Amino acid sequence: MAILRKLTTKATTQINTGFGINNSDYGGRFINKDGRPNIEKRGISYFERISWYHTMLQMPRWKFLLILFLFYILINLIFATVYYTIGMEHLEGIKANSTAEKIGEAYFFSAQTFTTVGYGRISPKGVTSSTVAAFEALIGLLSFAIATGLFYGRFSKPKAFVRFSENAVLAPFNNGLAIMMRVAPYKNNNLLEAEAKLTAGIIVEENGVPKNIFFALDLEYEKVNSLTLSWTIVHPINEKSPFYTFTVDDFANTKGELLFFFKAFDDMFSNTVVARTSYTLQELVIGAKFVPMYHRNNEKNKTILDLDKLNTYVDADISHLWQTGKKEERM
Repeated sequence: MAILRKLTTKATTQINTGFGINNSDYGGRFINKDGRPNIEKRGISYFERISWYHTMLQMPRWKFLLILFLFYILINLIFATVYYTIGMEHLEGIKANSTAEKIGEAYFFSAQTFTTVGYGRISPKGVTSSTVAAFEALIGLLSFAIATGLFYGRFSKPKAFVRFSENAVLAPFNNGLAIMMRVAPYKNNNLLEAEAKLTAGIIVEENGVPKNIFFALDLEYEKVNSLTLSWTIVHPINEKSPFYTFTVDDFANTKGELLFFFKAFDDMFSNTVVARTSYTLQELVIGAKFVPMYHRNNEKNKTILDLDKLNTYVDADISHLWQTGKKEERM
């Protein structure tokens, strides 16, 4: 209730984020670090609630390539088994004697048919094997068309190509305090009209019932014309901030989350790209400040952006900035 009393003066800044207000029905954080909502959907079958197209576009590159490779191996094993079951005498040109050699020949004939290469040494003989080969060729054409579309979708999908700092920090700012986090582009793309929004989700108890309260946080700068270097997002803790009356213990003991939404225009894609992440209040480093990420080169004719310093910070003394007496009056 103490936290709730501190937040009621900021009630006019509360917003509806779509996450709901009843915390007793909510588990974990609102948004995962990778930007995806921390939601598991149930009530319908797995295949109904999964979009295979979106899944294949979003999965990591190594997993995408592994699935394509395993599908290629598996589909050829299935058709090789079918050819072997029909009878190897229905495949003309096979000169193998052992069972292993015959299965191998059937597998490579399947691979040639699936890819429509058709070297000609082995060919189907009879209606049954010819029908299976024709069907496999059709499956191969459709499979390569789908794989090509997925490859194009993955390459052409607009993506922000930005990285966020792993932690947010509570740092000195203009003779006061501010919550800060960083974002930086890591590809050779050009992001214009970059925009940031920061929302605080704080869990409080009202009449013994956990409740989610969301606040739109004011930022020092909400937009920049071009994001070429790192951008430190700054929320000054002033009279308009829901954290204005917070103490160190409040930050440590309050359950809450900072939701960071990023949007920019990529002139290469000619499209708007978005990204998001979140920081729990336990991931907020109290009394720290980020170290600079960019500097001039030795020749002083170019700016160097050190992406490995995105989450690098040093300790900062903020004990003299808490304004304890004023806070006690407001409490």
